[in-house]
Amino acid sequence: MSNHKNLKTLVAGFCISSLSIASVLAQSVETRQPSADFSPAFAGQTRIKAIKTKTPLNVTVINSKLENPWAISVLPNGGFLITQKYGTMVTLSAKGTLETTIKGLPKVDPAGQGGLLDVTLSPDFAKSNLIYWAYSEPTNNGSVLAIAKGKLSANKTAIENQTIIYRATPAHTGKLQYGSRIIFDKSGNLFVSTGERSDKEIRMQAQQLNSALGKILHLTPAGKPVANGPFAKTANARPEVYAYGLRNPDGLAINPTTGELWEAEFGPKGGDEINIIKPGKNYGWPIITYGVEYSGKKVGDGITQKDGMTQPIYYWNPSISPGTMAFYNSSVIAEWKGNLFIGALGGSHISRLTISNNKITGEERLLADKNERFRDLAQGKDGALYAVTDGGNLYKIAKK
Repeated sequence: MSNHKNLKTLVAGFCISSLSIASVLAQSVETRQPSADFSPAFAGQTRIKAIKTKTPLNVTVINSKLENPWAISVLPNGGFLITQKYGTMVTLSAKGTLETTIKGLPKVDPAGQGGLLDVTLSPDFAKSNLIYWAYSEPTNNGSVLAIAKGKLSANKTAIENQTIIYRATPAHTGKLQYGSRIIFDKSGNLFVSTGERSDKEIRMQAQQLNSALGKILHLTPAGKPVANGPFAKTANARPEVYAYGLRNPDGLAINPTTGELWEAEFGPKGGDEINIIKPGKNYGWPIITYGVEYSGKKVGDGITQKDGMTQPIYYWNPSISPGTMAFYNSSVIAEWKGNLFIGALGGSHISRLTISNNKITGEERLLADKNERFRDLAQGKDGALYAVTDGGNLYKIAKK
C-alpha cells in the first residue's frame, strides 16, 4: 500500500488522477508536463502507454519541391492530387514526380491559417473526374470557408465547371481556424468540418445551431442539407448541422472497421482531442475543454465535464496540434491495420494510435527526428503511408 500511495503522490505533480495510474506505470510516450491542471474523465483518456512498430520501415522523401501543401488525395492510378495553400493544385505520379500544375481556381485568402485547404475525390471519380475542395474565400465582411466542386480536366491542368456549393457563414475578419476536411459517407453525401474562427467574440458560435461555425456539417453533393438531420426539425437551427461544439477540427475520417465518423481537433493550450462523432451530439467547446487560453488563463469556467456534453475519447496535454487523421486499412504493414494516424504540426511527428472497442490503447510517435510539421496523410494504393509537410516534402513510409 505504501508504494501505491507514493505513486499517487508522484503523479499528483502531473495532475493525473488515480484512474490513470496504470497509464503512468505503462510509460506514456508523452513525457512533458501538462499545460493545465486537469484530470481525465476515465482511465486511458490521455497519456496512454507507448508502443513501437516492429515491422522494418523505409522512410523516403519522394518530392521536396511542393509549395505549402495542405491536402493530399490519392488518384486511381496511384498518383496524387495535392492542394497548395496559396491557390494552386498539383498532380504527381505515384513516384512523386510533378506532372501538372492546376491554376485558375477561385481566389483564396491565404492570410493566417487560410488558403486552399482540403481536396477530396468524388466516390465516382473514375467516371466523373469530380473533385471537391475547401478554401478561405475573401468577402466584403471578412472571409468564409467555402466548399466548391468541379471536374478535373482530362489532361489534369484545369478544374472545369467550378461551382461553390456551400459557404460556412457568418463571415469573420479573423484569419484563424477555418477547419476544414471533406469526406464522403457510404451514401455519397459529404461530411464537412468547420472551425469556430478562434477569436473570443465569435467562438461561442460553436454552441449555436444557427451558425455553421465549429460544426460537422452533412451535405449532399449539391451542398444542400442531407434530409432528416438531427436538427432538421429544431427551431432556428441549420438543418445541415450534424454535430457541434468543436474548436478547429482539421482531422476527419471514417473508421473502416466500424463505419463510425472520427474527428481530431486542436485545443487551445493543451486539450487537443479525438472524438467519435455522433449525430446531434455536443462536444463542448468552449464550455468544456482540457486546455487553457494561450495566456495560461482558464477558458470560461475552466471545467472539463458537463451534463449533455460529450467527452473526447482521447486528448493530449500539452498540445501536439493534430492537423489531420487517417486510418490505415491495408495488410501490407499487417500490424498497422485498423490503426489511426495523426499528423502533428507543432508536435512535429506522426502519431500512431492503436484502438480496441473505441478506446485508444497505445501511442507511437513516428518521424519525430525529421523536425517537420505533418499537414496531411493518406494511405497509398501500394499500402504505404504518405505525408505532406509544411516544409514542402512528400514522405513515403513503406515496408522494407
